[in-house]
Amino acid sequence: MSSTQDELRLQNARETIDSLHDLSQLLSTGLDKQQLSICVGMIEAGANPDTLAAVIKELRRENEKLQARQQAEDAQDR
Repeated sequence: MSSTQDELRLQNARETIDSLHDLSQLLSTGLDKQQLSICVGMIEAGANPDTLAAVIKELRRENEKLQARQQAEDAQDR
């Protein structure tokens, strides 16, 4: 593949991620461009989009619990 083709493919990928990020912002997903790129890669590799969305939601819930627990522990230490 020529360098020009590689550059065009890279530019197209950037534009796609930019468009996805704009849509992501409108939908308030909270995903940044890097996270969106990872999700796209996983879906292209065969991951089920609905399952991926469910995993992301679960990870966020667990993160909120951990942060709340950490804040409670920090408050007790004061």
